[in-house]
Amino acid sequence: MRLLVTGGAGFIGSALARMAVGRGDDVLVVDKLTYAGHRSSLRDIEDAPGFSFARADICDTRAVLAALEAFAPDAVLHLAAESHVDRSITGAGDFINTNIVGSFRLLEATRAWWERLDPAARERFRFLHVSTDEVFGSLGVEGAFTEASPYDPRSPYSASKAASDHLVRAWGHTYGLPVIISNCSNNYGPRQLPEKLIPLMILNALEGLPLPVYGDGLNVRDWLHVDDHARALLALVDRGRPGATYAVGGRSERSNIAVVQKVCALLEALKPAASPRSTLIEHVKDRPGHDRRYAIDPTRIETELGWRAEECFESGMEATVRWYLDNEWWWRPLRAAGHGVARLGLPVTGAASGVRT
Repeated sequence: MRLLVTGGAGFIGSALARMAVGRGDDVLVVDKLTYAGHRSSLRDIEDAPGFSFARADICDTRAVLAALEAFAPDAVLHLAAESHVDRSITGAGDFINTNIVGSFRLLEATRAWWERLDPAARERFRFLHVSTDEVFGSLGVEGAFTEASPYDPRSPYSASKAASDHLVRAWGHTYGLPVIISNCSNNYGPRQLPEKLIPLMILNALEGLPLPVYGDGLNVRDWLHVDDHARALLALVDRGRPGATYAVGGRSERSNIAVVQKVCALLEALKPAASPRSTLIEHVKDRPGHDRRYAIDPTRIETELGWRAEECFESGMEATVRWYLDNEWWWRPLRAAGHGVARLGLPVTGAASGVRT
């Protein structure tokens, strides 16, 4: 297939691009290369046959349309997004612009191009919108999100993703664009930006820095290895039903404190220090509106498409820690640039929050 991947230099997007190239697809990555997108994440496939890269902003309709016309994809996989809840608390404007306005402009460019295709090509085409379980809000101690869960976003990030989900559904219903939506649980694995929980804990622990855990640390997430997520997205492009939504999860619920303790235990086994890394754990003030629990029921994608998460949390975490130990070349420049150094997620007022006075 010919796959156009927006946000393909990011964490999930680069994993998807590498996997797609590995199976023989032609891939065009379209990425603005913001703080979260890095060409180094694509180093393994930069010279691969069929791979190409275009630096462009999804808010730039003309640039996106030019990429569509030049590449003529069989599918657009839309992963370009501002994706960090903590950043959305202190700077919601970027999330509104990229996740809502950018998705609208990408949809419009794609529709304009798609409507000019011959009937067979229009029938083959797919637009896959990659979203999050956070659009559904917070769960109690039991239950799991499904494709039928009502929307109840609680943060600027999740609200912006909910809006983009609704836009994609509307473009499918109104214009007939063959859209598919996926809502995934928390991802982890290699090449994740150091400000996210797992790489932040790994790298802080290696450097003997505090391991800040929000609140009591008992907030629960369903963890999905990024390679399992990439496999799911390719299955959706290959066999997913236009108009359908698929919940993608790893069936691996863990509390945040359990995740941090797992990181500490793995580092003690793989790279012992003078004192246990667990002594670096610090409970800090909780972030505003911190959802208590997320969990995904992935029965639909498992039964309809035969996809299942292949990586259990224990083996996936060990492989992830080993990757960060072995690939300082990738994360060291990011740490030097400030990623994962300062704590994010505390509310601010005035100009810093996007308000102009």
